[in-house]
Formats: sequence, C-alpha cells, structure tokens
Amino acid sequence: MLFLALADLKQSVASWRLWTLLGWLEIRQRYARSRVGPFWLTISMGVMITSLGVVYGTLFGQNMHDYLPFLASSLVVWSLFSQTILEGSVAYINSGPYIRQVSTPKLIYMLQVVWRNLIVMLHNFLIIIVLLLIFGVKDWETLPIFIPALLLYVLNALWIAMVVGLLSARFRDLPQIVGALMQVAFYVTPVIFRPNALNRFTFIVEWNPLAYLIEIVRAPLIGQMPSPLAWLVAIGMAVIGWTIALLLTGRYLKRIPYWV
Repeated sequence: MLFLALADLKQSVASWRLWTLLGWLEIRQRYARSRVGPFWLTISMGVMITSLGVVYGTLFGQNMHDYLPFLASSLVVWSLFSQTILEGSVAYINSGPYIRQVSTPKLIYMLQVVWRNLIVMLHNFLIIIVLLLIFGVKDWETLPIFIPALLLYVLNALWIAMVVGLLSARFRDLPQIVGALMQVAFYVTPVIFRPNALNRFTFIVEWNPLAYLIEIVRAPLIGQMPSPLAWLVAIGMAVIGWTIALLLTGRYLKRIPYWV
C-alpha cells in the first residue's frame, strides 16, 4: 500500500508541468476579463486586515505598530493553510471527469490545490512586505527561517488535504464538516489574537497543534525566533501525518474513480 502511494506521489511530482499549468489556468479563468485580475485577492485581504486590525487592535488595546504586521502575517499564512484543506477536500470530487476519463496520477490534483494557493499567497504577501517597509523589519536574521518554515507548513497542509480529500470522495457530507471545523480552528488558534492573550485559558493554545504550526511561519516575519517546541510539533505532525496519508492513499487509490 505504501509503495503504491509513493509511486503515485513520484509520478505526480514528475508531472509538475501539468499541475502547475492547471493551477495557474484556474486562477486566470476565475479573473478573466478583469483589469486587476488576481490582485483582487490582495485588495480583499488588505481590506480584511485593515478592518480587523482597527477593530480588534482597539478592543485588545494593541499597539498598531506591532499588531498590524502580526495580524497580516497570521491571516496570510492561515489563508494558505485553510484554503488548501478546504479545496483539497473537494479536489477529487471536482476533478471527477478527468479522473474517470484520463489515467493520471491522483495526487496531481492535490499538488494543483497547493500550487494554486501558493500563487494566491504570493499575491497577498505583498501586504506583508508593505507593512514591513512601513513599520520596519524587527530582525533581519530571522527572515531566512521563513523559507524552510513555509515548506514544513505546506507539507502539513498537504497531508491533511490528502486525507480529507480521500475521505470526502467516499463520504460526500465531509466537506461541509471540514468547513465547519476550519471555522472553529480559526477562532481557537492565535490568528487574530496573540498566544499570550488568553490569561485563564492558555490551555486552548498550549494544546492546539495549529498554534505551533502557524508560529513557525509567522514568527520569522515579525522578528521572532520560533520556539524549539513549535519546530518539534510541526515536524512530528508532518512525519506522523504523511505516514497516515500515504497509507490511506495507497489502500484506497484505485477506488477513487468509482467514488467520484
């Protein structure tokens, strides 16, 4: 089972021209005949960051000089994570016609989802760059850590998308459940509030693996070094999660065309 999944993953990665092209074309089709194009995503994210920054920054009594870069970094990387999982849950279902008619590696549809959302993140990342230029970079030494942290972050998002995508192909009610769970995860993960803001309920953050996962990508951008515990949790999630995802994929890979 594991070897079957690894073979499919290898073939999918080797077909990078296909899934990168499909991901890019989907974004272009979504904003066809629009002068601004995909940058509408950046505008929408910028409006959200400004609105939430003013409202929650005022409610929490935050210094906007520090809070806006924190909020922007959190929302941009969280959007990458959540959208990868949400779109991954319906990736096989939406690609049903291709899966039934063309013999292709199945995981290319998951890689297509990741690639598409990475493109969206790059558009939204302009907001973080602007805020860092306005408020200044806190520590240049931490910025290079963002690259390996982002890779580990994406690997965790990908294995979750693989699992929920496979299960959603079999159980069609699951995408709605995944959407509801991601909404709950957003509110209990330190995205719009700082991890130390929950005085009496710190266990919500301490026992939330997503809090550590988002820390490794957010911290370098705001001039902080991710804690060793955050790295340990993120790496542990990737190792355990990929093992489970590959085992499930290998076991049910041949059933996907019948499910979709």
